Amino acid sequence: METINKANISLKGLTLPELENLVMELGWEKFRAKQIFKWLYNKQVDDYEQMTDLPKSYREELSQIAQINELKLLTFEKSNCDGTVKFLFQLKDGEKIESVLIPDESRLTLCVSTQVGCPIDCKFCATGAMGFRRNLTAGEIVDQVIQAQKLAQRRITNIVFMGMGEPLLNLKNLLKSIDIITSDDGIRIGARKLTVSTVGLPDKIKELADSGKKVKIALSLHTLDENLRAKLIPLAKKVSIQSIIEALKYYYDKIGLRITYEYILFDGLNDRDEDVRKLVELAKVIPCKINIIQFHPVDFIRKDPILKILKPSKKLDEFVQKLRENNLTVFVRSNAGEDIKAACGQLAILNQ
Repeated sequence: METINKANISLKGLTLPELENLVMELGWEKFRAKQIFKWLYNKQVDDYEQMTDLPKSYREELSQIAQINELKLLTFEKSNCDGTVKFLFQLKDGEKIESVLIPDESRLTLCVSTQVGCPIDCKFCATGAMGFRRNLTAGEIVDQVIQAQKLAQRRITNIVFMGMGEPLLNLKNLLKSIDIITSDDGIRIGARKLTVSTVGLPDKIKELADSGKKVKIALSLHTLDENLRAKLIPLAKKVSIQSIIEALKYYYDKIGLRITYEYILFDGLNDRDEDVRKLVELAKVIPCKINIIQFHPVDFIRKDPILKILKPSKKLDEFVQKLRENNLTVFVRSNAGEDIKAACGQLAILNQ
């Protein structure tokens, strides 16, 4: 394991083995690492004085070399329609990210960001208009969960890595954050309650599978027409749908959890009978479910010419019914948070 630079340590984001490495470098007993780990992630304290099972001298030494908080909450906005809450966080270097808390009767889901901006530049997504600023650290990813939980009225049950950024382009820190979130001594959200959304990076999908993390994976699919997908997602010019499907099959064979296909429905583009047929054929390849999503406006930040033809489909109910008639498992994603620009595809920091 790498030696930790003790000059300016951020404790949040360190895994248990990393904390063990740190305390042993400090000359402390190894078991102190688990104590710190529990205080950080299970009890979620941000004050060394609350770590009461650590000797006072240890607390003082930690306070001199390490800091706890990663994020500063600037504002939060609550939807008057459905109770969705959008958080605006500032990072230590002044960059900003958003996270979204989505309430439901049976669950409370937090949509977490993994990058500042996004390099993928999907034309239906506001985040890409920011460009790519940097990857988030594991601590910045995890602290979104901790800070949101402190403000939530009930326990967060589900995490979706579907906020700002492409999670698989920040795989190292994503995996560390998953370890911390799912640990019994940490945040204690089960792996199967976590979903990683990706635009489709075959090598990274396989790498995630090889990590052995039992998390769900969702593909931002939207069409099985290569030409249309290339117009919507510039990366698709270089990465074929077939190569992505092969990687997802590898993921399913390794992890054993069905794949989710995210499908934003655009009027006259991907809502035809032909599109239904292609999805039915795809569903025969790997066990899956399909999330149908309404297109949400992003013209408050994007000015791409293609937006002139990207309109919400008028056939959503009909499209869903046809899929279900073919025995596909289909869910219709709610428009939660649309009134506060917190719905799918709408996260962006204005005036960068």
